[in-house]
Amino acid sequence: MYNEVDLNKIDINSEPPAEEPFRQYYFMAKCREWVRNFERKNGRCPTASVQTFGCQMNARDSEKIIGILKCIGYEETGSEEADIVVFNTCTVRENANLKLYGRIGQLKKYKKKNPDMVTVLCGCMMQEDEAVEKIRKSYNNVDIIFGTHNIFKLAELLAIKLLDMPGTKKMIVDIWEKPAGIVEELPAERKYPFKSGVNIMFGCNNFCSYCIVPYVRGRERSRKPEDILEEIRRLVADGVVEVMLLGQNVNSYGKNLDEPMTFAQLLREVEKIEGLKRIRFMTSHPKDLSDELIEVMAQSKKICRHLHLPLQSGSTRILERMNRRYTKEQYLELAQRIRDRVPDIAITTDIIVGFPGETPEDLEETIDVVRRVKFDNAFTFIYSKRTGTPAAAMEDQVTREQVKQGFDRLLKVVQDTARSQVSRYQGCVMEALIEEVTEKGHAVEEGHSAKKGSAREEELSGRENVPMVTGRLSNNTIVHVPGDASMIGKIVQVSLDECHGFYYIGHCV
Repeated sequence: MYNEVDLNKIDINSEPPAEEPFRQYYFMAKCREWVRNFERKNGRCPTASVQTFGCQMNARDSEKIIGILKCIGYEETGSEEADIVVFNTCTVRENANLKLYGRIGQLKKYKKKNPDMVTVLCGCMMQEDEAVEKIRKSYNNVDIIFGTHNIFKLAELLAIKLLDMPGTKKMIVDIWEKPAGIVEELPAERKYPFKSGVNIMFGCNNFCSYCIVPYVRGRERSRKPEDILEEIRRLVADGVVEVMLLGQNVNSYGKNLDEPMTFAQLLREVEKIEGLKRIRFMTSHPKDLSDELIEVMAQSKKICRHLHLPLQSGSTRILERMNRRYTKEQYLELAQRIRDRVPDIAITTDIIVGFPGETPEDLEETIDVVRRVKFDNAFTFIYSKRTGTPAAAMEDQVTREQVKQGFDRLLKVVQDTARSQVSRYQGCVMEALIEEVTEKGHAVEEGHSAKKGSAREEELSGRENVPMVTGRLSNNTIVHVPGDASMIGKIVQVSLDECHGFYYIGHCV
């Protein structure tokens, strides 16, 4: 729809429509008129900087924010000395909150230089009452705050600031406790022209005891399959060859639809779309990953050979305290079923260390799972206490000092196992989607040195001077090969010549 909307034909002197997304296009048109006046006055386009914290869903939300701002007439910049700065926030871990407060404080000096600068905060952290109250009291340089349920209302809130309240210091705060509906038919500016995230559902019903997400993203809501498929067809027509289907727990997709549909059934329909080459998805909850889904993955020619399957802990006792609703044995059985049907699958995971009550024996259970499943990669985190979650109220909190030794040991096992897994394809020829030009020197062997004047030094030095591009295999492994920007967006055959821990150096064949 949004490709067909002409903002110039919208009557901005009439009353705004009530129906979405037409209401937002009306406010985009009003903001565009403000942009034109800005250009006449200043002799340049207003600039916008959008900074993203957190997960893939936040990244997709930021693409929508950038799309709306560009549609209005803003010019994107990486500098925070912009006319509008948007921080799309995360609150999964406490340090994300602390980092944001520091960044907001840094913007004050830019606001002094440019009093008309607009600072916008949105995303998960803004759903926390405590965070919003702190910002209200301590950061008067913030102009607009909204949460996760009304990202689509950016143009309307911006219009209020620019047109109804110009020059005022009053902060606009619009936080919704519950979502009112799904509004996706708005502009989006993709980071990559050849691949895109596609939201298939929002929210989470699992309420893991450590997790803030259900409180800030709301309960599960699935998009209609016909809307998802139409969006993907439109993306493919615009040059996209790979999509990432996004949701807090994609395996729960379709349960709340008027006509229920499983995630596996949705994947079958996505597979039928002509021109689409690759399908990825995340994140999956182990308790909801069905045999039907495993079978679809095994039979598919488009679903990538990569599955992110968060473990969190290998101790059944800790898993129960986490409210994960599976045991160590059930996770191991599931991983084995997946590998039996999809032998070339790469399984990655998330692991939390230091959850309340965790003992060295519990950590050994986790290490045992890492060794038995043989993860291709694992994202390991020290437990972060989030106010408002059941885990935050548990009495037996583990100190960071107690956690560090076990964390370092787990990390070594994870890295050793992952290196072994990744290296098993050395010498093979596989398909890679070329994503970008490699930064100079980035593809040179890391962690190794060579004597000055040696043949090895000459080899490494020579490699630095060869133009390289970076591609991604179906199993999500990175490969660097000689090439140039003309290859970006193309799927090519590459020989995996040298494994360097978590990536390959290769060449096109």
